[in-house]
Amino acid sequence: MIEYYIKFCYYANNFLKLSKNVQTTKNNNALSIAHGIKINSYQFGLQLIQVFLVGLTIGMTRVVIPGLAESEFGLKKGSFFILGSFVIVFGLVKAIMNLLAGKLSEKHGRKNILIWGWVMALPIPFILYYAPSWNWVIVATIFLGLNQGLCWSMALNSKLDMAQSSQKGLVNGLNEFSGYAAVGVAGLVAAYFVTWFGSRSGLLYFSSIVIVLGLVMAMFLVKETNPWADLHHQLDLKENSNQEHTDEKSLMDLFKFGTLQSKPLIALNQAGLVEKFTDAIVWIFLPVFFISKGLSLVNAGAIIAIYGVVWGASQLITGPLSDKIGRKGLIVFGMWFCGLGVALIPMTDSVSLWSLEMAFIGFGMAMVYPNLGASVGDFAPVKYRASLIGVYRFWRDFGYAIGALIMGLMAQMSQNLIAPFWFVAIAMFVSGLWVQIILPKKYIHKKS
Repeated sequence: MIEYYIKFCYYANNFLKLSKNVQTTKNNNALSIAHGIKINSYQFGLQLIQVFLVGLTIGMTRVVIPGLAESEFGLKKGSFFILGSFVIVFGLVKAIMNLLAGKLSEKHGRKNILIWGWVMALPIPFILYYAPSWNWVIVATIFLGLNQGLCWSMALNSKLDMAQSSQKGLVNGLNEFSGYAAVGVAGLVAAYFVTWFGSRSGLLYFSSIVIVLGLVMAMFLVKETNPWADLHHQLDLKENSNQEHTDEKSLMDLFKFGTLQSKPLIALNQAGLVEKFTDAIVWIFLPVFFISKGLSLVNAGAIIAIYGVVWGASQLITGPLSDKIGRKGLIVFGMWFCGLGVALIPMTDSVSLWSLEMAFIGFGMAMVYPNLGASVGDFAPVKYRASLIGVYRFWRDFGYAIGALIMGLMAQMSQNLIAPFWFVAIAMFVSGLWVQIILPKKYIHKKS
């Protein structure tokens, strides 16, 4: 299997070189490039499908992997820290890829990085199918982190390239709707696949279909969007022609700027990191929690799917809304809504209440998620927007690793799942308060 994968990577690399030359010729021959979702609707739609498929890829692991950790992958009962290990690894790998993806795409093109993201996902179905132990799940998670970091970043950046600057909230809302609706749907559908075809075969069939479809679309239908990004930069230079132009900044310079120097970006980055605590507890512990309460894998998947679907669908409202009323209030109250919803789950004991609480958390995430990314776009210089969004996404997905590590240790030491719920609730409240105090109240969104 490894030999065939290496050969495929070799041929894929040659294809990328050829497609890059062809795309460059097409771009040079293009009569005009214009910004706007409507005028670029076909390619914009393809990028929405791309992020939907990326969401399906990670979504299949949300219910099935934790739910089958003991029965299929040999994890001992009560091994909460080891259970969280695959999310720790995922968070680390995806965070690093997020950081590198923006800079790599500026050099090699969005499309090429998108294709390589799908190539990285090809081994996942077979690793999970043949996995004799939990260690193999962790290996599959490394490839999953590579796929998610590269593909999700490129699908978002490509849409931002094609849209007007005044549409950042709408773009982020549509992007996260497509991705996280898929995450919610995939958890439930994957649970049905496992019920119909068996644990390993179900995962193999579902993941193979999704990954191959994503790769084929990326290779043959998606266009390179760096020319649209260059036009954004040119328009920004015209608007700010009287300002002094700074020297080219390295990735390390931008990392320091976003992490240590810019107060608005620091506030947004920490909020991104902490909000992943909520997603991490849903991913790692909620399937185990619901199954421990006597629910089946499918029923647990159905409740968790409510969270993903409400999160995804609500972003169609909260994303565009932020372009009109501002993002700060949505972010702050969204963080607090999530914290409250997480705190209520262990205090209740019925499917109906759990379903309402998952919907409440999903709506809170819809208020937070697209608007954090859009706010980073607001405060980032256009020339370095992709890289600074990469810095934000690094810290955001590093939250998976930090959250899973802390919650895993808490659950392991206490041998119950209550402490992680309270930890997440308190962290979300404090983080929202930080944003409320530090982030400027208003920001004028420039059009281009």
